Amino acid sequence: MKDQLFTFEQIHIEVARNATDDFNLFHDKHKWLEITHNPFKGPIVLGFQLNTLIEYQMRLYREAHHENQIIADKQLRFSNYQIIFVNALRPRQEMSLEIKRTLINTIPELTLTNRVTIKSQGKTVLLGYKKETQTPLFLADTDLSTLPDLNTIADKSLVPDTGFFLKRKRMYNGNVKNFLSGSLAEQSDYFDELTHFANYPEIFPCSLTSGVLLEKAQLENHDFKSNPMVYTSHDISVDRFLVKQLKNNDKMYILVKQLPESKENTLNHTSILLRTYECYGLLENREILFRIKLNLVPLEEIIKNLSAKQQ
Repeated sequence: MKDQLFTFEQIHIEVARNATDDFNLFHDKHKWLEITHNPFKGPIVLGFQLNTLIEYQMRLYREAHHENQIIADKQLRFSNYQIIFVNALRPRQEMSLEIKRTLINTIPELTLTNRVTIKSQGKTVLLGYKKETQTPLFLADTDLSTLPDLNTIADKSLVPDTGFFLKRKRMYNGNVKNFLSGSLAEQSDYFDELTHFANYPEIFPCSLTSGVLLEKAQLENHDFKSNPMVYTSHDISVDRFLVKQLKNNDKMYILVKQLPESKENTLNHTSILLRTYECYGLLENREILFRIKLNLVPLEEIIKNLSAKQQ
């Protein structure tokens, strides 16, 4: 598909971060200055904003190429995003999104795959894949059936004997519509009050994990100014059947857990250790709405690595 051009303004960032309770200083139009050795020279667009732009443009692509019928007929229940963040994107910085033509594979299972790339000022900002499958591509073997009744666990606390941090969230149509608009997606394609039409996007529930991770770090007395963290990748599997059931005021349980650091799990074969988190969104009946594996690294480590290469 021909590259499409987009530009985020600071108001888009404000709207998106407010809709998802994301208080990361990197996105704040004032507090980005308080981050030690911040190389971005201004606030930056949220990773989940870019994911939502991809979701929306892929929605239009599927409709234009009549691929929704394949997804429905073959019951490709899971929408998967495999995203690598290469550079940051700032407001008023024109960017292009390219969607490569759909590849259909049947081994090991039927999969619709599209490569996606976002570029700006001659540099790659993001690259990855959007895939439709019958089973989740990420964290598919997770069994959460032994969890205790999450209603008995205090909000913003650890679930005993699991390592999971629990945060309860509510779905509100207003927040979803704002997040869509902040992500350069057309909200009227998802909501129409006059016809009582409400169809939640896939990424919005997932985007709430950023705020949950920030709350967890805050309770652990993490210093966001001197030790900021940045995303390097998102691996997301969303159950589109369950997304269709979402409605205003629905409760969701978000579970996040950091995996042990390993010398085998590094950033692009450098010595920088990745901090990997497993994140899940559960509905009240315990069905898993989304599964996410996130990788983060300290900004300081990236800067050190870049400085060493330039010497």
